[in-house]
Amino acid sequence: METVLRGYHGKDAVQFGPKWEAKLNAAIQELFFLLNRGYDVKSASTFIGNHYLLSERQRLALARITSPETALQSRRAKELLQPPESLALDGFNTIITLEVALSGSLLLLGMDGTIRDLAGLRGTYRIVDKTEKAVRLLLSRLEALKVREAVFYLDQQVSNSGRLRGLLLELGVEYSTEIRAELHPCVDGLLSPMEGVVTSDAIILDKCGSWYNLNRDIVTRSIPNAWLFRPSFPNQ
Repeated sequence: METVLRGYHGKDAVQFGPKWEAKLNAAIQELFFLLNRGYDVKSASTFIGNHYLLSERQRLALARITSPETALQSRRAKELLQPPESLALDGFNTIITLEVALSGSLLLLGMDGTIRDLAGLRGTYRIVDKTEKAVRLLLSRLEALKVREAVFYLDQQVSNSGRLRGLLLELGVEYSTEIRAELHPCVDGLLSPMEGVVTSDAIILDKCGSWYNLNRDIVTRSIPNAWLFRPSFPNQ
């Protein structure tokens, strides 16, 4: 299988490097200020992006990193410090982020403590050379955490979702955690009212009953050399 760098973008080393750090931190502080005063994230990030002459990728990062204080407080209150016996995982969201980490591509630390990426699914996905390792990192960590059952929910309209489901089930028999994998037409809507959710999707985090920050746990423990852009957050 050919080597694929999931989420790699040639200009990231410059656009998220030392020369842009001060501007990006200032932009995050200003977006945080506007979001706390009720401004829409899209219009506010466009306004700030124009002011700082940010690229489209930098603007997307800005929006994914920053959240209003009300959302941050709600997410903190619902975050589980220890995983429950059963977890519901946003499959593509979780696995792709780990593939990006294993590729050495850019990751973003959000204000809510989650780790996000800029890979962009857009309805297409294929299994790459990093996929099996990402899945094994997930399964081994679930086993170590003594999670009894983990259900991976995959968007059925995304290409190769069936193949990824098959890989999860195939590898899952090697671990003590009971692994299930289901295809669904609207994973976001399915996960939103659930407890024990694993995702970095802000909309799901705002609606779910509780969540566990599994990806940050795995990246911190098992991929210490991952490229994580850590902004200097404003006082919250």
